[in-house]
Amino acid sequence: MQQIEQIREFGGWLNRYTHDSERCRCPMTFSVYLPPQAEAGPVPAVYFLSGLTCTDDNVRVKAGAQRYAAELGLALVMPDTSPRGLDVADAPERYDLGQGAGFYVNATQAPWAAHYRMFDYVNLELPALLERELPLIPGRRSIMGHSMGGHGALISALKLPGVYHSVSAFAPVCHPVDCGWGRGCFSAYLGDDEALWRAWDATELIRAGAEPISLLIDQGTGDEFLAAGQLKPEALARACSARGFPLTLRMQPDYDDSYHFIATFIGEHLAYHARALA
Repeated sequence: MQQIEQIREFGGWLNRYTHDSERCRCPMTFSVYLPPQAEAGPVPAVYFLSGLTCTDDNVRVKAGAQRYAAELGLALVMPDTSPRGLDVADAPERYDLGQGAGFYVNATQAPWAAHYRMFDYVNLELPALLERELPLIPGRRSIMGHSMGGHGALISALKLPGVYHSVSAFAPVCHPVDCGWGRGCFSAYLGDDEALWRAWDATELIRAGAEPISLLIDQGTGDEFLAAGQLKPEALARACSARGFPLTLRMQPDYDDSYHFIATFIGEHLAYHARALA
C-alpha cells in the first residue's frame, strides 16, 4: 500500500493510496480521510461507494463530508468504482459499462471476469488491508453510496448480514434487473441467465428474505434518472412494505442527482452512521 497524496483537512488527513489488488488483478487507487481522533487511537469507518463515471476523487472533493467526519470521529473510505488500466476490459464508447462502471458485482463472463471483482474488493480485500495498515477499528464499519454506488452499498449490507452496522444511500439504483443501466451491465458481467441477476439486486434480495437492516435513502424528486426509470425506489419500497423491512425513504423535493444534493444531506447520513457505530 503506497501513499501518493496527503492533504491536511479539518484537523485530520485526507490520504490517497495505490496498491496491487489480488481480487481485481490490477493496481487500485483509493482515498481515506482520517479524522483528528485517529491520532489518539483507532476509529470506525464509513465506506462511500461512488456512482457511474466516478473515481475516488469525486466524493472527497464535492461532498463536503470530511468536515462532518472530523466532528463525528469517523474515517471515510472512498474506493474507485472499477478496476482500471490498459489490460483491463473496457467499453470506451459507453459510460455505463466497463471502466468507471463496475456496478459492484463479481463478474463471471469474459472478458470482464478477469478483473471486475468489485464486490469482493470493496467488502473483503480493501477492509482487511485498511484495518491492518491504518488506525481503524476492526469490524466497526458502515457503508453508503450514490446512484450505482448506492446500489453497491445496499447489496453489500444485504448480502453480508452483520458486517455493516448501518447502510444508507443517495438516489440508489434500487432494482437493476428492471432498468437499462442494470440490465446492460448485468448481461455483460453476469451472462444471459436473468435468474442469476437477482442475487445482485437489492429489491430482489429483500423479496427473497434478506436479514433486516435499517435502510436510509434520500431521493431527489428532480432527479433526471428517477424520471427516466433507472432508479426505481418505488420497487424497493414495495418489497420492504411486503416484508415489514425497516426503510426510511425521504423524497426530497426538487433535488437532482448531483453532488449539490449529496452535500446537502451528507451530514445527516454521517450522523446516522455515527450513532450506529458508537
